[in-house]
Amino acid sequence: GPPPAPGEALPPLWHFLFFADVRARSDLGEDGHPATGGFLPDTGLPRRMRAGGRLEYHAPLPVGVEAERVSVLQNVAIKQGGSGTLAIVTVRREISGPQGLAIREEEDLVYRPAPGPDEKPRPAPPLKDERPAFSKEMTADEALLFRYSALTFNGHRIHYDHPYATGVEGYPERVVHGPLLAQLLADLARDETGREIRRFDFRAVSPVFCGQPFRLCGRTFGDGAELWVLNADGRLATEARAKF
Repeated sequence: GPPPAPGEALPPLWHFLFFADVRARSDLGEDGHPATGGFLPDTGLPRRMRAGGRLEYHAPLPVGVEAERVSVLQNVAIKQGGSGTLAIVTVRREISGPQGLAIREEEDLVYRPAPGPDEKPRPAPPLKDERPAFSKEMTADEALLFRYSALTFNGHRIHYDHPYATGVEGYPERVVHGPLLAQLLADLARDETGREIRRFDFRAVSPVFCGQPFRLCGRTFGDGAELWVLNADGRLATEARAKF
């Protein structure tokens, strides 16, 4: 559809395109992310991924106005997972516009050890038995991954660098951005229901890969919606809940 015009409210999750963390190339890690040790702590675990988030919408954020974001390091937890030691870092953000607080967000980042020969194979993602009330099939190609990386100023090489994604990180293909999948689910809920999202929670479960089809699914219940992404094998990739 047409983009929002100046003065119209920014659609849910579109704020991901703003407040870019711009760094010199010398300040980037091998994976293309800004090196840790500043605002984000250095956990000693180099591989970073966005595992999910929780968002609350308090007021519209109109296109064309100035906005301010305040970020706070909320929690750092070290855990033992199936693939070894993990660090889970939670960042709380508040974005304010002319009407005061507009968006409150909690972002979960997961840090993992560097890939090695002893790394365990990734387990198969779970199946999702529920039938959706509405769905949409898509395929993310190289152009879409490039555009989303550029718009969000995301230098993570797993999204555009095929030799790095396959040879270093061990993926079979370049990886579709987790926030992009969440964005597509929010757009699906908005388009299918015509209702305004007040809260949106999402969690990455397993990767979706460049050039492979995936399905956006959803169903409503009362004042909310359950949403999920199925990968090319029909297994769960992302799950989310929206409250209207």
